[in-house]
Amino acid sequence: MISPIFKSTRVLWIAVPSTLLLLCLVAMFYLNHEPPPFNPTSRATIHAQAHGHQLVTGYTTTATLVEAVDVMLTKRGGYMSNDILPPWVFLDNVPNWEFGVLTQVRDLARAMRNDFSRSQTQSTEDGDLAEADPLFHYDNGRWIPPDTEGRYRKGAEALERYLTRLSSPTDPDAQFFARADNLTDWLSIVEKRLGSLSQRLSASVGQIRLNTDLSGDAQARQSTESPNVVSVKTPWTEIDDVFYEARGTSWALVHFLHAMEVDFDDVLRKKNALVSFRQIVRELESTQEPLHSPMVLNGSQFGLFANHSLIMANYISRANAAIIDLRKLLQEG
Repeated sequence: MISPIFKSTRVLWIAVPSTLLLLCLVAMFYLNHEPPPFNPTSRATIHAQAHGHQLVTGYTTTATLVEAVDVMLTKRGGYMSNDILPPWVFLDNVPNWEFGVLTQVRDLARAMRNDFSRSQTQSTEDGDLAEADPLFHYDNGRWIPPDTEGRYRKGAEALERYLTRLSSPTDPDAQFFARADNLTDWLSIVEKRLGSLSQRLSASVGQIRLNTDLSGDAQARQSTESPNVVSVKTPWTEIDDVFYEARGTSWALVHFLHAMEVDFDDVLRKKNALVSFRQIVRELESTQEPLHSPMVLNGSQFGLFANHSLIMANYISRANAAIIDLRKLLQEG
């Protein structure tokens, strides 16, 4: 006959792990959440009122950049890319979303340091932006001190100092030059990011592509020879990673573009490019539709099941094509 003590011990050995597993699953479901969008114009206005700032050219873009960093760090579950304990360690969708946002934060912070805040190539860079830029390039997955979140918060604090100086009528050293060439330079970076994402998303089903690396220049050379026909396919274990990285990238770009529509309004109207600019935003907003599926499906091109990566690639490719047209318009219009 089995003793009562043995029975109770066996029940505990079964009940405790089962309970922990259930709690872990519930926590994963709760934390696997993308933050909702915010209104850059209203947030910039609220930020200016709260800090006693004036809404000057460049304020909305800078305030939106600060807000995007804050959302990435303080959303439900906090910053997850460097977590090593359950249940966070079992989540990969939101960390990839964070990386997409972070990539755009890094690109815009560097563009502000090198272009938006400088009148010409020989001008001195802004000290606060020069401090913020490398802080955002700190390893996004590092968990041992110094902590990643602390570095990103210091970067946001440097942006806040720049924002305070930018809005001050007595500090002419802090500037934001809303010129067509500055906007074009930043859009060229965005164009390359979206082009890469579009290719990676399209490769979810595997493709045979012709090598066009040297096309268009008969004298072009490359360091290592490549085959004329290339087989490209995203590993199935990375399909959802690329998908959520694209979601994060698009989320950040939607907010940055909305903010720049405010700061570059005169430039866009003068070039008759406002509608083209808004079309880019509309295409990227389509990538933020809710995913009504428990997982990212990877059906074939014309198969029975959906392929969410190809749908995402379609929206991003259309936005990328619109950016190429807008850049030409800004340069030649």
